[in-house]
Amino acid sequence: MTDFPLPYASTDLTGQVALVTGASSGLGHRFARVLAANGASVVATARRVDRLEQLSAEIAAAGGTCVPVALDVTDAGSIVEAVDAAEAAFGTVTILVNNAGVPDAQRAHKMSVELVDSVIDTNLRGPYLLAIEVARRLIDAKVPGRMVNISSMGAFNYDGLGAALYSITKSAVNRMTEALAVEWARFNINVNGIAPGAFSSEMMDGMVSRLGPFYERTPRKRLGDPAQLDSTLLYLCAPASEFVTGTVIKVDDGQGPR
Repeated sequence: MTDFPLPYASTDLTGQVALVTGASSGLGHRFARVLAANGASVVATARRVDRLEQLSAEIAAAGGTCVPVALDVTDAGSIVEAVDAAEAAFGTVTILVNNAGVPDAQRAHKMSVELVDSVIDTNLRGPYLLAIEVARRLIDAKVPGRMVNISSMGAFNYDGLGAALYSITKSAVNRMTEALAVEWARFNINVNGIAPGAFSSEMMDGMVSRLGPFYERTPRKRLGDPAQLDSTLLYLCAPASEFVTGTVIKVDDGQGPR
């Protein structure tokens, strides 16, 4: 038997290279800071590079390491370029946080084809292509990796208020997580997911402006703070979770039905 330390629960990410999508705001912004604070070299990606530069400065001021890289997850060429830039900065990406996503706020029968394509490309096609690009390079380098796909409690429940396609794509992200975990287990690439409930973010601000303070109808009548996802993120990114793959962890404060 391997002689594991007691407890085997380190979240030290020193020597790891983490690429975070959607890092210009919301949960992704927090994820980048948390990974850097735990020793990872972070590649913060999004379309709004000015915000990424501010984030990188914040991380540097706190003693961490981060580079900003432009990425449009709906553009396959941009995905390859971003991973190239990450490797040029720090070496092989060993942690991928697929966080970028967009909501849809229209009834299914009223959505334009352009909006349908945008939601599917951002929430599903982009994360899938990025996971593949990172996995190829991990396999070639013969090093283990961790992938964390950010899903949603909307993948498990749809309330009929006008985000059907969002629910569909997030459900597909869950299945993608399970399938790719099996596909890449032999290469020591763990693929897991987090399904947050209602957390404070720019996206959530938009929902509250449309629907009112809907969270007051939940058991604890509150939104989550992004900091309350730190422990789950670190658990799935850390070497100590090496036996966990193909799992989507629900973090929703008991907000939704089961």
